[in-house]
Formats: sequence, C-alpha cells, structure tokens
Amino acid sequence: MPELTSSLFWIAVLQIIIIDIMLGGDNAVVIALACRKLPPEQRKKGIFWGVVGAIGLRVVMIFFALQLLAVPYLKIVGGLLLLWIGIKLMLPEHEDEHDSIDGGTTLMAAIKTIVVADAVMSLDNVIAVAGASHGSMVLVTFGILVSIPIVVWGSKLVLTLMDRFPVVITLGAALLGWIAGGMLLSDKATPEVLSKGIPYAHYLFAAAGAVLVVVVGKWLGSRKTPRPAIELPVSNPDH
Repeated sequence: MPELTSSLFWIAVLQIIIIDIMLGGDNAVVIALACRKLPPEQRKKGIFWGVVGAIGLRVVMIFFALQLLAVPYLKIVGGLLLLWIGIKLMLPEHEDEHDSIDGGTTLMAAIKTIVVADAVMSLDNVIAVAGASHGSMVLVTFGILVSIPIVVWGSKLVLTLMDRFPVVITLGAALLGWIAGGMLLSDKATPEVLSKGIPYAHYLFAAAGAVLVVVVGKWLGSRKTPRPAIELPVSNPDH
C-alpha cells in the first residue's frame, strides 16, 4: 500500500474520486427516481439511507474484487473489461436507460430500489476503483468517502460540464484506459520480460491503454451517425 504521505497515495485518491464522478453520475438520477413518490418529509431520509446502503454495498463489492484481482489472469480480464468501459463512456447514451427504475411508495421500498439499482450499475465503478487502489482498502474507502458528496450533490454540475465540455468525458475515458493498461501489465500471469525487460513499461502500457480507449471510442462514436430528420410537407392554406 502506498504511504499516506507519498504522492502515489494522493494520486490514487484523486484517480478514485475522478472515477466515481465519471462513472457515478447515474447515482443521483437513480436516487431521484427512487424517492420521487415519497412524501416530502421522507425524501431526505430515503436519500440518506439509500446512499449509505449503496456505498456500503459498493465497498464490500470492491473488497471482494481486490481479493479476486490477486488471482492470475483476472487482472488481465479486468483490464480488458475496463478498456471496454472506457470506450463505452465515450459513446452516445440512450435517454431511456433509467425507464426501468420505479419509485418506491414507502421509505424501505425506495431504499431497496436505490441499493439494488446501484449494485447492478456499479460493476464498472468497482472494477475501475479496484484497479486504481493498488490493492489497498484504505485507499478505496478514503476515495469513496471523499467522493460521496461530490457524486450525490455535485453530479448535476458534473453532468453539465460533460455536456458543455466534451473533453471532460475524453479525459475520464483516457484515465480508465490508463488504469487498464497498468492492470494488464501487473497481472501475475504477465511475463516478467514485459514488466521488467521494457524500460518504463508501466507508463508505456498505461499510455497505450489511454490512447486505445480514446481512438477506438472516437471511431465507434463517429460511426453512430444520427438519423436524418424526416421533413413533413407543409400544407398551403390557400389551396
């Protein structure tokens, strides 16, 4: 685990916070949808306990992910999956992604909806945070705790920035590719001739992952051309 006073520790914390912001923007949407049917006096309780439950479950999921990433070849699998997650981040989103999330009419129903929906949607976040944490639960917990208020209360601002400045999405996707490249190299099954025989191998693999995500993401995004608008004939009132 990196030392608390080392730059590596704080760089990893910053990476985890950025990951949570980039991949956790949907959390605020889920929370809002799950609590929309509650009476006004219960909404704050629903939001609070829903967030507490979702974050607790996510920490548990990341703990198990860290244990699994110690097994040979699983970092390779995780790295490849993280590359795809980064590419997917750059693709246009569908507006109906949250149509299946129903609001609960009781406090417990809303909390359950938030926790279950967050667990289903958190796989990308869990893999990315596990890859950025260097195997440290301290880093994971600290990074997530710091990012909670940013994700819950600042997600609207973050989403606005993403819409206004597309480069924010590109940089976030590149970060996921950077982490994925490092995961591929650090797997126990990766030959040492790659990790130790190539100068600056970690930076080369990480940079290659970042470039791959951005290039493939932009290429696939350019292929998703919008459908042409259908022009309806305008009737002439004089005829």
